[in-house]
Amino acid sequence: MSERKAENPVRVGPVSMGGGGPLALLAGPCVLEDPAHAIRHAEVIGEICDRLSIPFVFKSSFDKANRTSLDAYRGPGLKRGLEWLAEVKERTGRPIVTDIHEPSQAEAVAEVADLLQIPAFLCRQTDLLVAAAKTGKPVNIKKGQFLSPSDMRHPLRKVVESGNPQVLLTERGTSFGYNRLVVDFTGLVEMRAWGTPIVFDATHSVQRPGGAGGSTSGDRRMVPPLARAAVAVGIDALFLEVHEDPDHAPSDGPNMLRLSDLEELLSDLL
Repeated sequence: MSERKAENPVRVGPVSMGGGGPLALLAGPCVLEDPAHAIRHAEVIGEICDRLSIPFVFKSSFDKANRTSLDAYRGPGLKRGLEWLAEVKERTGRPIVTDIHEPSQAEAVAEVADLLQIPAFLCRQTDLLVAAAKTGKPVNIKKGQFLSPSDMRHPLRKVVESGNPQVLLTERGTSFGYNRLVVDFTGLVEMRAWGTPIVFDATHSVQRPGGAGGSTSGDRRMVPPLARAAVAVGIDALFLEVHEDPDHAPSDGPNMLRLSDLEELLSDLL
């Protein structure tokens, strides 16, 4: 018997997730570096997904508000970042997902993004969840590293009871002692049973938070096996941060997948 699909599909621009549809992909560089860089990644990832018939949503952050170090690169900020994301959307035609960190950002981000993402560290913040819900755009809630799968019914309920049933839940690993994450794949089954489409974040799941002293480290070699396991268990979408040169990326380099390795991995997963 195969794992059942999420019953309630979520529409992100032209992309549908859940409801028996094909495996979708949310992917892009961790943080916006410049418009040309973002457009180039969106175009290459999009071409790969088109060849493989994978629905694709472009992801990149305008602000990484939870960097380990005060002097780490955070991104271009809200105003310039939204201008860059709007340019990506106009040039490539791909739907956009990006994070919000404060309730005041929700409305402005919803004017550009097709999917609002709640960072894992902020998934219990009621005002943030309600503000995202009230934009009417679908909301992707990342499961906190400190929460059990069953605890995610509460953030889910906050968005749904605020009038927005269009919710995705994303697994991205659970804290296991210091500087380490593990993935409980039974949580995918538990959360998916609520009828909500489930996303697996394979790149953040291999992070080692604060593991490099002044920054987060990780092990991208573990991305393919974790992604294969999640697809085998049953998910509706995969989240991957990818970069053409992750060893020189300003954020999350050690756990980002090389862009040149993306097509082979997606082919394996299919």
